[in-house]
Amino acid sequence: MATGFFALLDDIAMLMDDVAVASKTAMAETAGILGDDLAVNAEQAVGFESSRELPVLWAIGKGSLLNKAIIVPLAFLFHSLMASALDVVLLCGAGFLAYEGAEKVWHKIQAAGATSHADKPILPEAQKIRAALLVDVVLSIEIVLLALASVADEPLSVQVPVVVLLALLATVGVYGLVAVIVRMDDFGLALMKRPQRVLRALGRQMVAALPWVIKAIGLLGTVALLLVAGDMIIHHVHMVHHLVEAWPGPLAATAVALVVGGVEVALVELVRRLR
Repeated sequence: MATGFFALLDDIAMLMDDVAVASKTAMAETAGILGDDLAVNAEQAVGFESSRELPVLWAIGKGSLLNKAIIVPLAFLFHSLMASALDVVLLCGAGFLAYEGAEKVWHKIQAAGATSHADKPILPEAQKIRAALLVDVVLSIEIVLLALASVADEPLSVQVPVVVLLALLATVGVYGLVAVIVRMDDFGLALMKRPQRVLRALGRQMVAALPWVIKAIGLLGTVALLLVAGDMIIHHVHMVHHLVEAWPGPLAATAVALVVGGVEVALVELVRRLR
């Protein structure tokens, strides 16, 4: 009986070792999309009143966990039964992200040419949260599918914990970092109350830097949307891949996403004007 117990412990230890090794591989494969995920979600989570930032992040974080709780089992199901359907899902998601990115660029161009921002619509908080969660769905699908593809040759006992671990990291890690970023002014104010001169100076710099950080997050979030969308389209549409294969990767992805997203934005604007 004791021998069986120790054999079980040995099997568990071997499984954990396999999971750890596979997780490192999966993290390396998904590092790029996780970085884009951070930039996009940070951009989606800013722009709220200071008192509402953390509650909104909590709401988006819970929604993101729910998204992944649905996406992970569906990804395994589709991967085993209808693997070809995943390409269609990814392309639909790429189209949505391209539209979001191109729309942001179009709004920036309109704002730059306008003398007043009085007509800029202010979306309700609930609508902003829904928009953030829609983007999270698409990014979550790609993260989960990339993680699953990186461990496709492993047994199911390794695939499941690795994909679940990456899915949790994509939510807890990303939104945890976003929470730190958006509350940077609070950390700065706390440091300004400290007796040490160096800490007070650091606190003032943090408070002064926050508006610039928010602007940078907006820019990086838009660029990340376009990069993710363009990469997905290039990798899943062979004709597009051949057209831009000689281009630098980021330039190709951005250009493809802007073209696709620009067409989508134009069609949406046309439909709005025809109504």
